[in-house]
Amino acid sequence: MWNPDVYLAFADHRGRPFFDLLSRVAAESPRRVADLGCGPGNLTATLNQRWPDAQIEAWDSSPEMVAKARERGLDAKVGGIEDWTPQPDTDVVVSNAALQWVPGHRDIVLRWVRQLAPGSWLAFQVPGNFDAPSHEAVREVARRQPFVEELRDMPWREADVVGTPVEYAGLLRDAGCTVDVWETTYVHELRGETPVLDWITGTALTQVKARLSGESWQRYRNEIIPVLAGAYPVRADGVTFFPFRRIFVVAQITPG
Repeated sequence: MWNPDVYLAFADHRGRPFFDLLSRVAAESPRRVADLGCGPGNLTATLNQRWPDAQIEAWDSSPEMVAKARERGLDAKVGGIEDWTPQPDTDVVVSNAALQWVPGHRDIVLRWVRQLAPGSWLAFQVPGNFDAPSHEAVREVARRQPFVEELRDMPWREADVVGTPVEYAGLLRDAGCTVDVWETTYVHELRGETPVLDWITGTALTQVKARLSGESWQRYRNEIIPVLAGAYPVRADGVTFFPFRRIFVVAQITPG
């Protein structure tokens, strides 16, 4: 279960990649803009500011996130990204830090390219940090007793769950798109007693928390804290540096 309040605790840090991604989309007057994996809608709402005449379409698989997005006045719908199909007037498709949760997302992206009209834009960003110490810590503690039984069938996401920048560039160029692909490692300055744990509790640990009982979850938290502290030490000034690699893809379906 996704918790919008936990996710929004780092809204500024999570928002920056969204704007970096959209800065490379050159659509001037799109008719419809779809945000797939809209989350609580705080970023989706800014699409109305950039394209005030566009119809904004918002999708997310989490009812909790969609409820929060609707509170912002968005016409958000509950649905899996894999089930979404573009309307004929869709000129821009955006997906920010969501496709990594969708099995087979490469094939889904290619389906969208075939369904979108020439000249349309597709922009997505995915984390590229599945081999980072934070994710290694999540898996390491999960292999310990007593968590190993409850988490035995957990579908862990390894580094290859997302493609490399070159892979995405080739995939979309071969599909007939003009592509702009890059990667950025943000070094977030976090504060607090357990800042990295607080961050991943809103994302990477959502499935772990959902599978553990309340008592097991608290014990899991207590055991992962020193592992994360070793990987991401607190500086003397109280700041914890948290490197986070992200992969950006902007493609325009080549006009016929």
